[in-house]
Amino acid sequence: MSAPLLSPTELEAALRAIGAERYHNRHPFHRALHDGKLTKGQVQAWALNRYYYQARIPAKDATLLARLPTAELRREWRRRIEDHDGSEPGTGGIARWLRLTDGLGLNPEYVESLEGLLPGTRFAVDAYVHFVGERTILEAIASSLTELFSPTIISERVSGMLRNYDFITEETLAYFTPRLTQAPRDSDFALAYVKEHARTPHEQQAVLNALKFKCGVLWSMLDALDYAYVTPGNIPPGAFRPA
Repeated sequence: MSAPLLSPTELEAALRAIGAERYHNRHPFHRALHDGKLTKGQVQAWALNRYYYQARIPAKDATLLARLPTAELRREWRRRIEDHDGSEPGTGGIARWLRLTDGLGLNPEYVESLEGLLPGTRFAVDAYVHFVGERTILEAIASSLTELFSPTIISERVSGMLRNYDFITEETLAYFTPRLTQAPRDSDFALAYVKEHARTPHEQQAVLNALKFKCGVLWSMLDALDYAYVTPGNIPPGAFRPA
């Protein structure tokens, strides 16, 4: 029996239900990070590995940008690249993330070299970049809809880390402040696009699966961190080792 065609409102509800079930704010490693249960070394490992995700987002968006058929769509998507890369050196989300890792005591050259990256992080992030380059434009845009849920996790993360870690300051977490406005802006556009262009049951299921995939990417990144840095003796060869 084929799936029924959902109304735009029903499709949005189905997307939000996926986030409620699968978004990585439910992951044990995130809960430990937020609740102050990690060591400084474990927080460093999180920030170092998350850097790879932040650094590859502009490449992911540039891959999609090249495929978009209209100037209107390209202008909209180009803002995402500018948000992360900045308009000049020292600006943008990637530069702010490096200030976070610097505030945690990590050498910026080491972070940017990716030498300490977990294999699981690399595989997960690279899979996301490939997904956006290989799937339909509709699926690629839908995969960004985890941004629907990011303001909640950002608010949790910032308040929890400031409250629970004496080595964290508001300046260290400056990356997150612009994301509280950028993410809703971006997700509003992506959600409207998906609701308008997913016109068949098959397309709607593809959209739902794309969001599930992206949630899986973010979840698996935390799985890799949890396995390597919470359970003793599991840090793979060559990966970052806390002092």
